[in-house]
Formats: sequence, C-alpha cells, structure tokens
Amino acid sequence: MTLPRVLITRRPPGSVVEALGSETEAWMWPGNRAMPRSELLAQVCEADGLYCMLTDGIDSELLDAAPRLTAVSQMAVGVDNVDLEACTARRIPVGHTPDVLTETTADTVFGLLIAAARRFREGMEDVVEGRWGEWDPLGLVGWDLHDSTLGIVGLGRIGRAVARRASGFRMRMLYTKRTRDPAAERELGVEFRSFEALLAESDHVIVLTSLNSGTHRLIDGDALARMKPTATLVNASRGQVLDTDALVQALAERRIAAAGLDVTDPEPMPPEHPLVSLPNCFIVPHIGSATVRTRTLMAERAAENLLAALGGERMPYCANPEVYRS
Repeated sequence: MTLPRVLITRRPPGSVVEALGSETEAWMWPGNRAMPRSELLAQVCEADGLYCMLTDGIDSELLDAAPRLTAVSQMAVGVDNVDLEACTARRIPVGHTPDVLTETTADTVFGLLIAAARRFREGMEDVVEGRWGEWDPLGLVGWDLHDSTLGIVGLGRIGRAVARRASGFRMRMLYTKRTRDPAAERELGVEFRSFEALLAESDHVIVLTSLNSGTHRLIDGDALARMKPTATLVNASRGQVLDTDALVQALAERRIAAAGLDVTDPEPMPPEHPLVSLPNCFIVPHIGSATVRTRTLMAERAAENLLAALGGERMPYCANPEVYRS
C-alpha cells in the first residue's frame, strides 16, 4: 500500500518525525530556520499532508500548488497565518493545538507582568553596566501587583488561567470580550467592563485576544491614551493587535509606565528598532509556550491531527470544523 506523503516544514521537538515516518512517507526541511517560501511551494506540490509552523504562510497560492493536499496540521494554537476560508473551500481540515499550552503561556504572561511592573530590565542593566550603587529609597521603584486592578482583554483559556494566578495576588480583576461570560464571573470573580472602561480603570492591562479584522491594532494611540500613566501593558496575543508606533510614543513620553511583550510587530523585532532601546519595555522573543513539556505536547497533538485526517478520520483538534459539514 502506498503511504501518504507528508511535508514537515521544520523539525518539531520529541520523536514526532519518527512517529510520522512510521506511518507516512515523511520529508522534513533540514534547515534550522523557517522553510523558504520557494522551497515550500516546490515541495508541497506532491504532499498529501502538511505539518507546518506559524511562520509558514498557508494561502491560496500554496493550496493551488498542492493538488494532492488533504490535510494541514499546525504546531500552534493560533492559525492567523492560514487562510481558513480557502482551506475550507477545498475541504481541507486544518489542525491546531489548543489546551496544551494554556498554563505554560499564562506563566509567561505573569512573568512579563512582574518584570515590566517591577522594572527588572532596568535593574539588570544597572548590575551588568556597573551602575548599582548604594541603596536608594527612590531607586527603581515600580508598581505593585498585589491589591491592584488587572484588566484582561480576551477571557479565553489563557485569560482564565491568568485570572486564577491573579487571584493569588489579591488583584481585582476586570475583563472585556465580545460577549459577557457569567460563568467566568461566578467561577473567577472577574467583573465585566467595556473595552474603554477597562483601560481607564486598570493598573495593569493584559492583551490575550485573537487576531482578526476587529482586533488588528486594537491597542492604538486612542486606547493607550485611556490608560493610567502608571499602568503596565502586556501583550501575549499577536503583535499586530498593538500599534507599535503608538506604543513607542506612549512609553517614550511616559504616558504609560511600562510594557511587557512576548509578541511584536514586526516579528522578529530588529535590535535597532526604537522599542528595543526603551528602558521601560521588556521584550522576550515569542516564548510563551517554550517549555520542553509543552512544546513536545504541541508537536504530538499536531501529529495526532495529521494522522487522523490522513487516515480518513476527523481531526480531534480542528480549526475549521465546518469542513466536516455536508
């Protein structure tokens, strides 16, 4: 029996490649960077299944180049790099990896919040550059998390996990989303606010919404102007949810106190970008889910999705479930 052909765009962690190789004819891009677009288009033409990363653009051009393609599986939760409508029109299910990275990403979000609010970057730079002098009662004073007000923009799985952590800091928790969530209010003690009211009331704002046409540059100059001058902003959703130029200006002029970013626009952020040099901006390179255990689970879930689809079964974690409707 002829095995289905699978293209893997970059080596995932664990033993996923070997597992796929035992049930498919798998070929993996050997480079340690994102697969070049020209190579991707050249190799996908004979693939039945595609195991991809969020750095790969899955669009109509690629789908047109892959007449045999019957399944796409991405090692990520977000699929904003995938044209879901085009895949659905071709009846191609798209797999993703929800749930397994929720708690790990929430840990990262809280780490960013603490680091930004308590000015860890500035403190570390003082140590490294020899500026650490005698104790100063006004030296590097930051802002408390405990007994403060936290605003969560997007109360999904990760937002709920962040709220559970915030309760341990005795934080008053506000949230905003398209539809009110009474169950979360009862379970977590969160209070619903409009987007504008949340920005105005919060000491710390965490952005966890998905990227779509309605959230593109949601945090713009007007939104930043609504925040307190002592407020901290954390973005762990997608870089394009935030207007980078507006953030640079707000931080430089101290119209907000600090920012912690796991995602940026552009990404990767070039070292000469003005955001990088701002002392009140703490940036890490999209490492929200970067633990050995979580990345391995993500890789395994992506393989599970792909093998199910290639075997004629429904993907257990499908980003476009409408593809299965008759």
